[in-house]
Amino acid sequence: MDYKLDSYLSTMNLITWNENIRLALSQKYDSNFEMYLTYRDTIDPLFLTIRSLNTDITAITIYTETYIYPHGNTLRPLTDAQGKKWFEQACSTTSPFFSLSEDGQTIYLICQMHYNYVPYTSIICMTINFESTMLSANNLFQNNYGFLLTDSSGGQMYQYTNLDERYSDSEISLDLLLNDEPSDYITKTETLSNFGWTAFLCRPAHSISAAAINITYVVLAMILLCIVLIFFISTLLSKIIVLPIEKLSSSMEQVEQGNYEIEIFSNSTDEIGQLICSFKKMVYTLNNLVNEVLLSKIRQQKYEIEILQSQINPHFLYNSLSLINSKAIIAGQNDISQMARLLSTFYRTMLNKGQQITTIASELENTKSYIAIQQMMHSQSFDVIYDIDNSILDYSIPNLLIQPLAENAIIHGLDHRELPGKAILSVSCYQENQDIFFKIMDNGCGMSEEECSQILTKSSNGYGVKNVHQRIQLYYGADYGLTFHSTKGMGTYVLVKINTSLNKE
Repeated sequence: MDYKLDSYLSTMNLITWNENIRLALSQKYDSNFEMYLTYRDTIDPLFLTIRSLNTDITAITIYTETYIYPHGNTLRPLTDAQGKKWFEQACSTTSPFFSLSEDGQTIYLICQMHYNYVPYTSIICMTINFESTMLSANNLFQNNYGFLLTDSSGGQMYQYTNLDERYSDSEISLDLLLNDEPSDYITKTETLSNFGWTAFLCRPAHSISAAAINITYVVLAMILLCIVLIFFISTLLSKIIVLPIEKLSSSMEQVEQGNYEIEIFSNSTDEIGQLICSFKKMVYTLNNLVNEVLLSKIRQQKYEIEILQSQINPHFLYNSLSLINSKAIIAGQNDISQMARLLSTFYRTMLNKGQQITTIASELENTKSYIAIQQMMHSQSFDVIYDIDNSILDYSIPNLLIQPLAENAIIHGLDHRELPGKAILSVSCYQENQDIFFKIMDNGCGMSEEECSQILTKSSNGYGVKNVHQRIQLYYGADYGLTFHSTKGMGTYVLVKINTSLNKE
């Protein structure tokens, strides 16, 4: 009962303190159409939602003296409420209160509308099906129960009696309960907290005694049965509990000896079963971690071999490029000279003296030289924009992280661009807390959503973005790597996320 009364009161507060309802009632309207929009968009949807969520509420009516016109049973002039028995109390208080209809089938929850400095009176009347409200209380009572409900002034609001033939001649009345509680009945009185209502619950004392005797016989029979069962159950439980513990202990010994491929399971949901499941998960995780460490070492060795292979006879290459540069300068071939210098810079920073770790400054120098070479090879058909945070240039990162992404953007993006206008490649880097981000963006041909989702999983012929992604996760963990975003025909950008864990050089 308290819960239902609270829900009605909460619904009333929802209406009385609703700014949209207050505004709808207090404002002046320039046209009937504007007033219609208020009915349609503000008042009717709110009241319909309330009645849908609480079917006990059969109607909500606002009696008002404001400028708004009547609207069915939803909005009525204040004069329509003057004949109601609750009208005077509603005008004299701002607190919600209940009023019972003459036939006792309906209760009304009444409350004044709250305005801020507006001299109008509006009263909200919420009509509630009292029988439906009390139905939940009736369902709680079995045979030989009586239930009465009184309001704060002591007036009877509701009575329910369900007595079988043995007690049908007995009388349960409000006067007996309030003045001379009958000795043949056991009565429980409870005051409902919100509105001062009092609930009386009665039951014949003889029915309780008879039920108690039957319960006594049942309890004695159950005790005898339990004594017989305890002996058998205790023996069975000891085996059920001890056997899984012995299996778990044996499995632990195998793990201690280095066997992570053990098979142990339990269908039990008790503490021992949960312990076995947790141990199984721990062994599975431990086995995966051991395998990941082994695979990581194998991959790292593979990457080291690949880098060592790329360093075969670099001095011969540098000397050759230096000779080409000298010959080009003597011959006045500036383009050839510039190309030779860019190639020298590119291979010097790429080989990095055989080291796998370089600085952001060196990595960007390698990327810039590669892009400049590509611009010359493409007859300056695309522009490049750099946005570099100079404060992070000294941080250490794995070698060859950015250049493969720039190469991918040019070869697979800008080279296939079909839209008019200049092709643009953008390279930026910045720091957020302990993380460093590189962003390589092109306005090339872009990729479909399916192609974008597969780019980090499929293999490629060259060094490839998949290799870059795997190396980043090898050094920094699964939370770091590459993220691709692309729109077909518009362009692509890839975000590289690493952190500062390799420290500054």
